Amino acid sequence: MSETTKILTIQDISCFGQCSITVALPIVSAFGIETAILPSAVLSTHTSGFTDFTVRDLTEDLPEIRKHWEKEEITFDAIYTGFIASIEQLDYIKDIIASRLKDDGLVFVDPAMADHGEFYNGFDQEFADAMGELCKLGDFILPNTTEACYILHKPWKEEFSREEMLEMANELAEYTKRYVILKGDTNEKGKLGMIVLDKLKSTCEIVYNDRIDYVSHGTGDVFASSFVGSTMIGKTPAQAAKIAGEFTKMAIEKTIGDESHTYGVKFEQVILQLSDILDSVD
Repeated sequence: MSETTKILTIQDISCFGQCSITVALPIVSAFGIETAILPSAVLSTHTSGFTDFTVRDLTEDLPEIRKHWEKEEITFDAIYTGFIASIEQLDYIKDIIASRLKDDGLVFVDPAMADHGEFYNGFDQEFADAMGELCKLGDFILPNTTEACYILHKPWKEEFSREEMLEMANELAEYTKRYVILKGDTNEKGKLGMIVLDKLKSTCEIVYNDRIDYVSHGTGDVFASSFVGSTMIGKTPAQAAKIAGEFTKMAIEKTIGDESHTYGVKFEQVILQLSDILDSVD
């Protein structure tokens, strides 16, 4: 097999709605990275704003796919997890990481399970605790403040002080092998900050992008996917957070004003501008 960088992303497929694999596959691929997929479930639409959606759980397929990959000696330079359908799947994913990740490979965990103070449909504290254990395998974890609070058993609120954000980031260091990327610092007027903590070097910095007061499903997936792609082509975590924040902001800007487009952000319309964003961040 060639030496092309290969990433595996494990999350659901929402057949309609810009999130999960339908976001991760094109964005990570846009960085020139070969991207394999392992669907955790197939949904007719995502679960935000739609009713009567269909769901096909693919839990039983995960160990069989792993066995086939083992037979074919397929391995990956990185594994990136997003929306996972159940605690049982989290255990299978640990096995996949243990067996299919190269010795020097990286693990990115986006604990996609909650936002705005509430769990997504079907998740609870038991799942959050299990997700926290998966995070411990991650070289990078990328929670928003709601997910961080559930992992840490803290109460959530609309706004956290700078000190509270830094305290959460430091507590989350117990749930990662190295980096915490904590999204949602709102303490700088007109800006949205991401705290980037390196537990091995004991460093912490805050990266800012312009804040846009617009809520849409899938923005976390756009951020995580562009962060993963940026990191895998050699950007530092702080640079990758800046790039991911800017790309997500631009996708939101393309979406604002289209009242018929309530199910995601138009990242496709700015994907060709990724190279410009990469060049602008040193």
